[in-house]
Amino acid sequence: VQENVLQRVLQLPVVSSTCETLQRTYTSTKEAHPLMASVCEVYERGVQGAGALAMWGMEPVVRRLEPQFTVANNLACRGLDHLEEKIPALQYPVDK
Repeated sequence: VQENVLQRVLQLPVVSSTCETLQRTYTSTKEAHPLMASVCEVYERGVQGAGALAMWGMEPVVRRLEPQFTVANNLACRGLDHLEEKIPALQYPVDK
């Protein structure tokens, strides 16, 4: 199975704990402020629609560039291996 650098980065404890903290803060802010919640929901729907449209439009380009993406992903994974080796703090949650 091909490694995906984005998935690897998101699985780093320092990144995943930061994302969880941001998600909790975002959710609690929406719950505490009804006006903010309605603005956020409009924004979220817009982002989802724009993302779907962008993916549909980019699909032919992505298919043509797949070999280049594979090479770039492999290079990025090797770079991440090096970073993980040199910076042990990446393996710890933010609070540590």
